Amino acid sequence: MVNEPILFGVRHLSPAGSWHLLELLNQLKPDIVLVEGPSDLTDQLVHLCAQETKPPIAIMAYSETVPIRTILYPFAVYSPEYQAIKWANEHQRACRFIDLPSSVFLAIQEKRAVIEQRQASEEPKAGTSAVEAAEPSLNVNKGIAEITGEDSQETFWERHFEHNMGSGAYSQGANEYGRQLREWRDEDPLDEAENLLREAYMKHQIELAIAEGYSPEKIVVVTGAYHVDGIRAITALSSEEIASLPAIPAQTTLMPYSYYRLSSRSGYGAGNKAPAYYELLWESLNAGKPEHTAYTYLARLAAYQRQAGHMVSAAEVIEAVRLSQTLAQMKGFTVPSLRDLRDSAVTCMGHGHFSEIALAVADTEIGTKLGSLPDGISRTSIQADFYRLLKELKLDKYKSTVAQTLELDLRENTRVKSEQAAFIDLWRSFFLHRLQMLGISFAGKQRIDQTKATWAESWNMQWSVEAEIQLVESALKGETVELAAAFVFKERIEQSQTISEAAAIIQDACMCGMPQSVEIATSALQRLAIDAASVKEIADTAHSLSIVIRYGSIRRLDYGALVPILQQLFFRACLIMADNCSCDNKAVNDVIDAMVLLNEVSINHDFVDSQKWLELLTELSNRDDINTKASGFATAILLERGIMDNQLLAVEVERRLSKGIPADLGASWFEGLAMKNKYALITRLSLWEKLSEYLDTLDDEEFKRALVFLRRSFSQFSAKERSDIAENLGEVWGLNTQQVSDVLNRETTEQEQEMLSGLDDFDFDDI
Repeated sequence: MVNEPILFGVRHLSPAGSWHLLELLNQLKPDIVLVEGPSDLTDQLVHLCAQETKPPIAIMAYSETVPIRTILYPFAVYSPEYQAIKWANEHQRACRFIDLPSSVFLAIQEKRAVIEQRQASEEPKAGTSAVEAAEPSLNVNKGIAEITGEDSQETFWERHFEHNMGSGAYSQGANEYGRQLREWRDEDPLDEAENLLREAYMKHQIELAIAEGYSPEKIVVVTGAYHVDGIRAITALSSEEIASLPAIPAQTTLMPYSYYRLSSRSGYGAGNKAPAYYELLWESLNAGKPEHTAYTYLARLAAYQRQAGHMVSAAEVIEAVRLSQTLAQMKGFTVPSLRDLRDSAVTCMGHGHFSEIALAVADTEIGTKLGSLPDGISRTSIQADFYRLLKELKLDKYKSTVAQTLELDLRENTRVKSEQAAFIDLWRSFFLHRLQMLGISFAGKQRIDQTKATWAESWNMQWSVEAEIQLVESALKGETVELAAAFVFKERIEQSQTISEAAAIIQDACMCGMPQSVEIATSALQRLAIDAASVKEIADTAHSLSIVIRYGSIRRLDYGALVPILQQLFFRACLIMADNCSCDNKAVNDVIDAMVLLNEVSINHDFVDSQKWLELLTELSNRDDINTKASGFATAILLERGIMDNQLLAVEVERRLSKGIPADLGASWFEGLAMKNKYALITRLSLWEKLSEYLDTLDDEEFKRALVFLRRSFSQFSAKERSDIAENLGEVWGLNTQQVSDVLNRETTEQEQEMLSGLDDFDFDDI
């Protein structure tokens, strides 16, 4: 091109790049500014310049079909592209993006995924490590650091580019840097092909602007320094070639971004591992004094340390500033780099230990800044609904990158007048549960004991860019949060094949406050309940329904249709439980889990046949032809519920722990018994007397068999409980407490340890 436009090469998210670019724009006053970015996103530029828009922000494009693919274009306040767009808007100059359309980028991403999946199974070339084959740019960065004598390529760039305020120095240096990088970098063939395609397309867009009547010398092109030489040398794509490019349907949206996501810690460095620090540098550049960054950085570190309760004196800050300046001068520079500042802070404030200032460094270098957008700007319908609900439910303050706890009380607040205010925590709960159902990681429910307080919930709240992306991706499921959640429930109901799956859906739909989904899932459960199921699956289902019914009133849900289903399932479990107890030691744990759940249902609901359940437990407790661990556990439940008194327990212990009972069966019964009521068992001295007498009757082989089960039994007791048991046994054996403690706490002998280790491989084939 004759009289070609100004190609201003930058590093994305470069404060100095923005500062020098604005100097050029103010001097040249171009008629049009062309910016690297998907050309179909030009209509979003006006929103980037809105007064209420606060970076960091990003434009996201996403595919309209599953699997959803996304591409992001983030901007910080000091991004050269963002400052160029703002300058054009403020000076009423034309501005547009000139890179490949997002629909083409997404199609390329889709095709690359297929190619890379095929290549994943192939061996890297001989002499090339897997890392080198996948990340050639890592080797380039390492080489730059080695040649320049810096600790990293980042420090090299900062010293030579970010601190250089010489006129024209940044543009010339960045363009030359990009040219040499192209020559040096051993680029992946797919990356190389994509870059050439992008450069040819951008060349076409530049020529198109010239054809529209813009004078080349009045055109400024803002692009990555890597692409400058490529754009100059390549032939522009023709209109026919552009029309033949692959594309897939795509949507775009603006979204708030975060400094954490911009940082290298989150996997997206974009040449900016310390975004909050670079904002400090941007502010210092605008003040004409880049050296002031050192003062601000170290002062903020000190302030953070003081707020955290760590003493940092003014003298230590001054010493750190002086040390950072000295470190820079030793390298031949006047302005300290981030590495100089951090090393100085470690020495003067952290007393030589980075761990002492690690949190302060993270806060000062990365920060917790989160961007924002005006209401109603370029959002999908589900985003608009989300932000409307966020405001309506007064959850705005929780949209922060700093984790916070939200405590909810789902009961009606009778101290307020409106229904919305009276039940606001309940509506919040519905909203947060729906977000969880959609996989939106804004809120995570904490596990709390809700045996009695079914009205209480506790949530961990923390916003992230990932949550916004997940929200946008949910747009394919529905136009609002509620409709999207309903779509998820519909899919789950259609795919459910067992009663436990259907019951889990009912429980989730109840938590989400979605009665229609509960009703549809209930119909599916009734249909599936006709088929046979294991006692464990029936118990799981009954327990899920029990939770829904218990939560029903607090969540304003009509659970009437679930009551007869729960009654039927509970009764069926009672009928088949005995047969399921005739099982081996591997299967018995599932049976015991089922007994736990069914017993809980029996306690919580008076409409199930509790009498039938207690009669069943009595039968299981008395039977000798079922797994003795299950029988012992049934005895434990009867004891806990007050059905079995001390006299009946003594009779049962006498029967189970007697000379005529095989050692493994007696010990297995005791294992089941010890799974509940531990304190009540510990206080019954007669039980331990009987256990001691029983063990005395066993020969060596029988003792080993019993010991396998008894070890498992006692592993369920706490250290304090085991000490109490030992004291009981000490009393039985005529020992004092100190003697028992000495024996209990002494180290096992080598012979004892060898015997215990052998129990793990004990042969039970003949049992």
